[in-house]
Amino acid sequence: MHIVFYTLLAVFFVFVLLALLAPKKYYVNRSIVINKPLSDVFRYLKHIKNQDEWSPWKKKDPNMKQEFIGNDGEVGFIAKWEGNKDVGLGEQEIMSIVDDESIETRLRFFRPWKSESDAAISVSEVGVKKTKVTWGFSGVNKVPSNIFMMLYNVDKHVGKDFEEGLTSLKEILER
Repeated sequence: MHIVFYTLLAVFFVFVLLALLAPKKYYVNRSIVINKPLSDVFRYLKHIKNQDEWSPWKKKDPNMKQEFIGNDGEVGFIAKWEGNKDVGLGEQEIMSIVDDESIETRLRFFRPWKSESDAAISVSEVGVKKTKVTWGFSGVNKVPSNIFMMLYNVDKHVGKDFEEGLTSLKEILER
């Protein structure tokens, strides 16, 4: 009986220790330089519907169901989706737009797991008709999911998707 008690106690303390040590926040971003004037790039990026042309997730399920609420390119616009296991069920809402600087959105995922993240796309001029685009997202890992995130490299997995999307964006805008 004592062995079971001490084993359970040890498992509990390991769980608590891991919960304390595991990362509570995550942040992933990638950048690319597009040979196009900043204002042209920003004007294209602020419309969420344009992401269908370059987003890696749209490619993972081209038949996903989508619904749009509000005026695209304006604060409050919401894009909802429901797709296969690769894209799940969720929505993206424009929270802030600073012209020729950034678009901030909130991502709410409902399936395959429930979570919320903040996403941002920012632009900066890096030369004549050259615009740096940085795409990223961040969020909070709640216990116990933060323990499991120790085994899952968000930067590696999501970063790969960001790189793919930014490469497609560059190809589209430089045509």
